[in-house]
Amino acid sequence: MKWTAKIFNKQNVFLLLLVLMVVMAKLIPFQESYNRYFNLSAFIDWGIAGIFLLYGLKLNLKEVVKDISNWKVHLLIQAGTFILFPLLVFLFYPLAKGSEYYNVWLSVFFLACLPSTVSSSVVMVSIAKGNVTSAIFNASISGLIGIVMTPLLMSFFLTPVSGGGNHGEVVQQLLIKVLLPIILGILLNPVFKKWVTKYSSIIAEFDRLIILLIVYESFSTAFVQNIFASVPGVVFLILAFSVVFLFFIVYHILQFLAKKMKFNAKDIITVTFCGSKKSLVHGSLFLLVLGIPEGQKVLFLLPVMIYHSFQLFYVSWLASRIAQRPLDIEK
Repeated sequence: MKWTAKIFNKQNVFLLLLVLMVVMAKLIPFQESYNRYFNLSAFIDWGIAGIFLLYGLKLNLKEVVKDISNWKVHLLIQAGTFILFPLLVFLFYPLAKGSEYYNVWLSVFFLACLPSTVSSSVVMVSIAKGNVTSAIFNASISGLIGIVMTPLLMSFFLTPVSGGGNHGEVVQQLLIKVLLPIILGILLNPVFKKWVTKYSSIIAEFDRLIILLIVYESFSTAFVQNIFASVPGVVFLILAFSVVFLFFIVYHILQFLAKKMKFNAKDIITVTFCGSKKSLVHGSLFLLVLGIPEGQKVLFLLPVMIYHSFQLFYVSWLASRIAQRPLDIEK
């Protein structure tokens, strides 16, 4: 269990670094004048393309093809990620529409539209002794589906409210920063596969670095423009309650459906763990790609950060608990 403890320690350090970035943004915010010395936005843009290039390099197509026969599990997980999540949040749309909390609802809907995580899903399923091969398949395929589904779902609500970029610009950004790097990475996978495996830990740190910089830049803008002055404390409480409530609803619905479909214990673990996760990596990147205005970026980032933190702490505890009695997941 030493390797699992090491992973949890790294995740805890990362969560602390996220908090540190927010504190730094408050104490030493990044000013526009600093761009003459270091262009942070340009570095982040290249970093986004780099993350998805590395994602393509890491994608194991053999593992994906190998587990495609377990299609019922995959279908339920992806339906949970891209249908159940958004649908549950959409139920509150009539209450939020036209109210002062509409953008708060929209930020939670943004979270609901994101794909699942990659590394932590596989790690948690492994600890809980679930179906790791199916976890790898769904973690890989979820990010690819999200390239289409996340912008598509957000397009119904984002443009009229936020005044973000038009759909042509969004598609162009997705092609340049997301899809093309992934395709290039897949094509280069046979050449650099050994290199990626050898330096996988360094690659993971690069992913985290870009996320931390995105958080720092977004919160810097919020503090410089005094955006938080217009955001009451009750909004943070609403966001925290909403995302935790959303997690438990999705988790138990997926568990109920998996049991009704008579999945075995390993597949039920995989469905509930992979289907209830949301990716901070994709959330941070789509925050920039979708053309969300500077004044709203922090509001959209907050629920993703809260959800990410909660799912790591809670699911890691849950995985360890399930691992002690792998065949009895109902208790």
